[in-house]
Amino acid sequence: MFQRPSTRTRIALQLAFSELGGIPVSLDWSSLQLARGESVADTGRFFSRVFSGVAARVVSHSTVEDLAESCTQPVFNALSDLYHPTQIIADLFTIWEKKHRLSGLKLAFVGDGNNVANSLLIGCAKMGLNVNLATPKGFEPNPLALKLAEGIVEGGAAINLIRDAIEAVKGADVIETDVWVSMGHEQEAAERMKAFFPMYQVNEELLKYASPDAIVLHCQPWHLGEEITEGVAYGPQCVAFDQAENRLHTAKALFAHIII
Repeated sequence: MFQRPSTRTRIALQLAFSELGGIPVSLDWSSLQLARGESVADTGRFFSRVFSGVAARVVSHSTVEDLAESCTQPVFNALSDLYHPTQIIADLFTIWEKKHRLSGLKLAFVGDGNNVANSLLIGCAKMGLNVNLATPKGFEPNPLALKLAEGIVEGGAAINLIRDAIEAVKGADVIETDVWVSMGHEQEAAERMKAFFPMYQVNEELLKYASPDAIVLHCQPWHLGEEITEGVAYGPQCVAFDQAENRLHTAKALFAHIII
């Protein structure tokens, strides 16, 4: 169920369920009675009767929670304003694929403390990655996500909030970034550009401070010339298209583990 635009998430979820033998039904919020005022709870109660699971890409995280409370089948968060967990599963798998391990690696996230950053903190904490998160003042990750991550760190992993992007990426095995203006924040574009550019741009100069074999992740779509330069995005260290492909494989693993 999609309230937000989607390319990689929608395609990955649909193909994954189809390749596992299921029948995916893709629904846009605007085409449902939700657009005319039907409650999320009643929609969830109906979904329980006809679907084996529901993936919801929504504006507010409370919508996912309301759906999960009313629906007796598994509900997957395919993106909300607070979290993006299916993305982070693919990110962690991509890191493991390239580095052959997760625990003990150093990851630097440079940019906005958005839904991707929130979920990344939790995912890295669970898998034992050390995280340096570089954000300007006022754009830190959600305090609830940070508290949750700090409460579940494995293997002595550390979480550090840092203002200086160069300091954050020094010796990093992985650098990750995301757009500075996420969906729903378009009206803040000018303010955000002023806060992030140029200090928090992942460019060739910043990459020099990371480990020589560091990889670069970006969940895409990207805004070239803003949070990442074209040279880095299409350079040899960026694995964003492998990362995008892995949305499909990790979605299949998720469905196989929970539904099938």
